[in-house]
Amino acid sequence: MTSNSPRPARREPTPADPDLYPDLAASGSLAAALTLAAAEQGLDLDVVLSGDSDPLRTAGVSSTAPDREACWIFIGSQSRRFIISGWGQGVELLSGSTADLRELARAAAGWRNGAELREIQKAALFIQVSELAQAHERGPAEAVTVRWRLLLDHLREDADGLALAGRTLALVETASAEPKLRQLYPVTSHWSLHFTTCTGFPYSWDVPFVDPLSDGRYRVCGPARGTVIGEADTAEQAVAMVVGALPADCGPAVAGTANDLRDRRIG
Repeated sequence: MTSNSPRPARREPTPADPDLYPDLAASGSLAAALTLAAAEQGLDLDVVLSGDSDPLRTAGVSSTAPDREACWIFIGSQSRRFIISGWGQGVELLSGSTADLRELARAAAGWRNGAELREIQKAALFIQVSELAQAHERGPAEAVTVRWRLLLDHLREDADGLALAGRTLALVETASAEPKLRQLYPVTSHWSLHFTTCTGFPYSWDVPFVDPLSDGRYRVCGPARGTVIGEADTAEQAVAMVVGALPADCGPAVAGTANDLRDRRIG
């Protein structure tokens, strides 16, 4: 589920060690060194971005694909490592680390040119692309389908050893059989089950959610965090409460984030 995890906290600046990164020191910045490594392979990254106050530490490469943000590269401080992360529509689509600046340039070029994730991975084997990220690439309906399956698989692995996991599993199994909920993107947090109308983070808070209780029952809340709709003895009753409180226009989940949904409504 990493493809849908919140973005990591911003790293504190770490000076580039010239012994680990002589190529960066020679070029004057990570952006310049990356541009050169790309050019040596006949690749064009257009304008490579520099970040923060230390140009040797970070660089970014924009993408021609409208649904992708610039991917960002950071350097390791203890060993020679170039760490890359590429996001689009609130989803981390690729990540990875390598000591090879030329390999990094190939990955950045694929991102820049809007290549498919698997094609980028073929060009730069260090790149990690999850099954869920590939589903997001195919569209929101595919992302929703794969997310439900992966969530069920994960909970089934935990259910034998954790009572709360077992109750959440019963809830997810019941909700996944309800067509009105199956079209939404499921998210769990502290064993609570949430449904969002967008597939990227930050997620929407426009649909009720369910908390498993310590006594084996369920509490249905929302859409606001502090609003309690009611309590239920079974997962089936809890799911029925959620369905009964769905917004009238609650359709299939769409690609993007809660901020994108807000902007569309304002526009």
